[in-house]
Amino acid sequence: MQAVTVSIALATADDNGICTTQKPAAGGVQSLTLNGALVTDGIAYLGSQRRVLITSDANDSVRTFTVTGTNWAGDIISETITGPNTAGVYTVLDYLTVTSITISGNAVGNLIVGTNGVGGSPWVRFDDFAPSNISIQCNVSGTANYTVQSTLDDPNDPFVPVLPADMTWISSSDLAVVAANSSQQSNFLFTPKYARVLINSGTGTVTSTFLQSSNGPI
Repeated sequence: MQAVTVSIALATADDNGICTTQKPAAGGVQSLTLNGALVTDGIAYLGSQRRVLITSDANDSVRTFTVTGTNWAGDIISETITGPNTAGVYTVLDYLTVTSITISGNAVGNLIVGTNGVGGSPWVRFDDFAPSNISIQCNVSGTANYTVQSTLDDPNDPFVPVLPADMTWISSSDLAVVAANSSQQSNFLFTPKYARVLINSGTGTVTSTFLQSSNGPI
């Protein structure tokens, strides 16, 4: 398998960059108005794929929010999450754009929607039939805290597919690449289905190369 390199850098978090303060009260399922600084022509462009943060000044955990948008590949992605309780909750999936956010009923508190400092890189898919050893190198430019993660879940499995929002990602057993702040080398001793690099905080760039052993010449 040829080396695969992915890179991620997040702009400074903007907690109302998607929706400025609003309190939907029309009854039933309602769309939030996308009107923050990150929005152009009704679509929020987040710069790099990252988590979407929903914040309320009251208990909106009695409501659910459905976030829809696209990922780095342009695929449409969507998930439904329980609302916040006088704090913020954020999505499981990483969005490059947000095209719609709905709430399941009237809002209890004033809502804002934006981004936090967390986001995941594009996923790297490995070869199930190649040797299992995988070399990893993460290069950090600027300031960033990151974690290498992997999963055996597969949304494309022909028998037991797992929805992207339901996939379980496990942080590396090598603590050198868990909440790391500097460039590091690591490895996987077994072959996961996918790997990614999760930015936990910071606005620096993490460029990561994954190289799986091959049965033959590349």
